[in-house]
Amino acid sequence: QQQSSKFNNITSKMMLNVSCFATIVVVAALSIITGVDSFAFTTFENHIALKSRGETCIYAQDTNNARRKILLNVPLIASGLIACPPNSFAADTDVESFLKSGGVAMPMGVSGQAGKGRPETGIIFRDGSEIARDSRTGDVLTEILVGPSSDPTAIIATFTSPWSLQTGSVFDVECRDGKTGDGAFLSVTKPLSKDFADTPTSFFTDELFKPTGRFSFYGAPTDVKVKKSRVVNGVRYIDLSFSTLSQSTMTEIPRNAIVAATVPSGSDRAVVLVGSASANRWVNKGAGEAVTKTVESFRAVPAPKTGMKVRARVNSSSIADLLN
Repeated sequence: QQQSSKFNNITSKMMLNVSCFATIVVVAALSIITGVDSFAFTTFENHIALKSRGETCIYAQDTNNARRKILLNVPLIASGLIACPPNSFAADTDVESFLKSGGVAMPMGVSGQAGKGRPETGIIFRDGSEIARDSRTGDVLTEILVGPSSDPTAIIATFTSPWSLQTGSVFDVECRDGKTGDGAFLSVTKPLSKDFADTPTSFFTDELFKPTGRFSFYGAPTDVKVKKSRVVNGVRYIDLSFSTLSQSTMTEIPRNAIVAATVPSGSDRAVVLVGSASANRWVNKGAGEAVTKTVESFRAVPAPKTGMKVRARVNSSSIADLLN
């Protein structure tokens, strides 16, 4: 709600400044056009009259008249400048803080999307690997790297999804229904500071809802509530609810999600699968059951040792930063 309020406040101030600037431009343009048109018409009229008498046409007087008409409109332009509140956007907005939070003044428009980077999921693919999904069974398989760049560990991650695999600049490993928004995506956390069993639930929610995270593309999620947390066979499951800003309606949409996190052998980072759907579809459309089945199918284990060198696929300028 605070994020939405900030957007509305900034947007209204930007629109006011744009309106004032547009008014100034229009007044100036009309002033110049009026003067120029008058100059052109008067000059042409005098030219015809003088030529008919065989005299030479002198433009000095016409030029002075046109210049006088333009200067008479300067007070109108000045009044427009005075009426506009100077630096209203800069004075009332902490620009640095706003940019760090991932916010934009018009998050739903083309301009808002154009300035945003891809969500940071921590996924680094192993060189030579690809994401595969069997359209008949829904089984998804990919090979990623975790750990330091000097000695990364190859991990095989698998899960079964009823939704199609997404491709494009903003997706790493994600299956999603484009019409309903139901889906699941893979991510890797930063290094754990404690044993996996002792790591608090807040560590995973902070990673999930960070400003550069998948759910923060149009603003940080609100109303985050952890409903349940449990560990089954080395996998931690976290049930939670939250609200995200809708791209199409600019309203907050309640969502439910289940997080499945595990730390593969030899790694100090958790590999996470997050499945989610809108709160309405979760109960009324069976989306909750589909998400539950998807996250419960999730596995992440060390890849078999081979003679091939373990190195990252070059697809980002920040690979070293993510692995270190």
